[in-house]
Amino acid sequence: MINATLKELSRHLTSGEVTSVELATQYLDRIKALNPALNAFITIDGEKTLEEARAADAARAAGEAGPLTGVPLAYKDIFCQEGWKTSCGSRMLDNFVAPYSAHVVERCRAAGMVTLGRTNMDEFAMGSSNENSYYGPVKNPWDFNAIPGGSSGGSAVAVAARLAPAALGTDTGGSIRQPASHCGVTGIKPTYGTVSRYGMVAFASSLDQGGPMAQTAEDCALLLNVIAGFDSHDSTSLERAPEDYTRSLEQPLTGLKVGLPREYFAEGLSEDVAQVVQSAIDTLRQLGAEVVEVSLPNTRLSIPAYYVIAPAEASSNLSRYDGVRYGHRAAEYSDLVDMYERTRAEGFGDEVKRRILVGTYVLSHGYYDAYYLKAQKIRRLIADDFRKAFERCDVILGPVAPTAAFDIGQLADDPVQMYLSDIYTLSINLAGLPGMSVPAGFAGNGRPVGLQIVGNYFSEAKMLNVAHQFQLATDWHARRPVL
Repeated sequence: MINATLKELSRHLTSGEVTSVELATQYLDRIKALNPALNAFITIDGEKTLEEARAADAARAAGEAGPLTGVPLAYKDIFCQEGWKTSCGSRMLDNFVAPYSAHVVERCRAAGMVTLGRTNMDEFAMGSSNENSYYGPVKNPWDFNAIPGGSSGGSAVAVAARLAPAALGTDTGGSIRQPASHCGVTGIKPTYGTVSRYGMVAFASSLDQGGPMAQTAEDCALLLNVIAGFDSHDSTSLERAPEDYTRSLEQPLTGLKVGLPREYFAEGLSEDVAQVVQSAIDTLRQLGAEVVEVSLPNTRLSIPAYYVIAPAEASSNLSRYDGVRYGHRAAEYSDLVDMYERTRAEGFGDEVKRRILVGTYVLSHGYYDAYYLKAQKIRRLIADDFRKAFERCDVILGPVAPTAAFDIGQLADDPVQMYLSDIYTLSINLAGLPGMSVPAGFAGNGRPVGLQIVGNYFSEAKMLNVAHQFQLATDWHARRPVL
């Protein structure tokens, strides 16, 4: 049962082959057995989980069930959830129990889904390796020496190791797609504003976006049907008519135009990742897709632009953690200013401090115009590159990361090299576009590699169609680590 997809679990629950309580218990038992080694979950509360499962079974018995009622789900520990510790992977919020739930959590609850627990993550979603968590690094289930990717590494590992059939993550610069690629699962970052950010602890408000991670594209579509939608609490939430993201899954790919950016296949891309991506492109050709070359000339500027804009917004967002209202407070201090300084020094990790300092610098008097405004202009150029590319193609394909997952600790002392691992994902967030990662093969060291699919604004259904047809023709998504 633990290898079943969301669609299969829904069918089993509907037929009465298994109850929600039985299903939740199976996953809780597996988490108890494997989480000590994987460190994928920060918080587990079996009593709360089984209470939700019993409510789901009662809803089914009363004929009030939806498609995903009783299906278990894990949440990245960045989504506030009433009554659950919401730590954001940080000492700063280690004692914070959320008094309310995020919009996406409420939507999943309304759909009858059952909370399995809260997954580990890079502190305040800042990182590409899940080594920056206050609770320790997450281990990649394919190779315990490897990073799982970040910042949604816990969610990706939970799905890959079958500790959960699906999980929610967030993506600010690739934090759903990159761990999905490194762990061999499917993950999608929707168009900015499609999924509410209300109740999602903010990192960089103009870039953050929540999304699903699961075994298959079909599962991601089912979960996106639940979490997408307008929210009046979020000023950046888009008011659009609801859509069914599963509607195009079965359409053939004949006539699909696939764009390959020449900048994605240049220096820096490892040979084994390039081979996997090229093989995936060949599969799509066989399915009827037409390949055209496109150009995204400002891709190389996405890293400097992102690492000005994101830290600037983080500097502003994280100023609220001062030891006054909630979260960690230093035990000893002499006055108010000393309390602020000691609290923030103790509560934040090195990477978070680094980004706060960079962000404060680029927003300071005399540097705002030179750095922050210039980065925003580059952001516009990056979006224009995509606009021109989509005049020639329906979707854009490429790698998710230049290499497969690297070893834990390998880049810990080289943050710049770590930042370079996001070269293919950052520009999608800067432009506000949807993107996803689909399992496409393995590198020479046996670690998973994902294919990145990028769509135009609000083309999630088309992307999911491409991913689903690719998965019907391949079995990479069905392979799982031996645990």
